Amino acid sequence: MKQSILVARAVFPAVLDRLREHFDVESNDADEPWNAAELIRRLQGKRGLFATGERIDVALLDACPQLRAVCNMAVGYNNIDVDACTARGVVVTNTPDVLTESTADFGFALVLAAARRMTEGEHFLRRGAWRMWRYDMLTGCDVHGTTLGVLGMGRIGQAIARRGAHGFGMKVIYHNRSRLDAAIEAGLGARYVSKEALLREADHLVLVLPYSTQSHHAIGAAELAQMKPGATLTNIARGGIVDDAALAAALREGRIAAAGLDVFEGEPQVHPDLLALSNVVLTPHIASATVATRQAMADLAADNLIAALGCGPNAGRPPTPVNPGVLAPRSDASR
Repeated sequence: MKQSILVARAVFPAVLDRLREHFDVESNDADEPWNAAELIRRLQGKRGLFATGERIDVALLDACPQLRAVCNMAVGYNNIDVDACTARGVVVTNTPDVLTESTADFGFALVLAAARRMTEGEHFLRRGAWRMWRYDMLTGCDVHGTTLGVLGMGRIGQAIARRGAHGFGMKVIYHNRSRLDAAIEAGLGARYVSKEALLREADHLVLVLPYSTQSHHAIGAAELAQMKPGATLTNIARGGIVDDAALAAALREGRIAAAGLDVFEGEPQVHPDLLALSNVVLTPHIASATVATRQAMADLAADNLIAALGCGPNAGRPPTPVNPGVLAPRSDASR
């Protein structure tokens, strides 16, 4: 008898077909987000969950003791209580690497759009306000040759830094929990600085750090006050890293020039003060949204789920576990 799994949201049909080769699959073809109670109800008897951001906490895990794998179709996994999963022997996986370049492309697009007032310009044109040329019409700030600050220098942060240094001749500074190897810094043309120096020196600050209780509101009123008045802020990391209310106030009062945001605290709701501003570019968490990248993310999540539940050529060895300690050690014969 096949093991049963739940696919929490709609996904590519070919991915569902591949999962059905190994499992009895219940899928959410209507793509209706389920509340916690409905998710628990549907997880009864299920060994695995193909997740896309659903909250996996102690209450759900205790209500679904048969669950053995939670495979997130995302690189971030702050929706999952990993410690609680580990304590119950539930393997958690994510989808790193496959979205790095597309996400970095989008992050840099937000930097450009915020600095050069692209959405303001489009709205200006659409409402019929463009009637003549003026020397100061929608003047923004340069990106080339300026200082790019990166907070969080993981895979995506490094990809952002490469684009800035090699594509736009930018000076790159960064702050991270740990300093990169000197060879990596040299390849990126990046210089490690304190968080305070990063805020003070960056013309364009990009946030790419993971969300945790420690990074909650890493950028708040005090940090925004340290930035240059002409600086821009771009967040492609996670909502909650920025205090959106404090950011809205800084933008409204001209304490920084502009922002580009793909993630929001409490999304899909967006702080109403941000919606009222013209100097912020807002997008609905789509930095990884290319067909090829989303397909690769779905394929990797499926690979993880198949292997985590002991199926396929990599049985017991999911490619990208978050908590590998819960996996059974392989015998010498299986290596």
